[in-house]
Amino acid sequence: MPLNLQPNFSEAGKRYFHAFTPGDDFYEALIETHRDLSDDQSAMVNAKLVLLLANHVGDIGVLRQALQIARQDV
Repeated sequence: MPLNLQPNFSEAGKRYFHAFTPGDDFYEALIETHRDLSDDQSAMVNAKLVLLLANHVGDIGVLRQALQIARQDV
């Protein structure tokens, strides 16, 4: 399965009027998760989040593709 690069946010049982709204909801939750954390704490949260989501995806090929794309232009 190739890495999905198209917007793909949703929430079970919730309907949205705009396609970008679920992505905005995630961004708001992400910012709130980092609120009042030190830089070190924020980095730790990001590391944990990457590992949790990588475990959820599970497909090593997809994860390698995501790592490669994330590193581009850095």
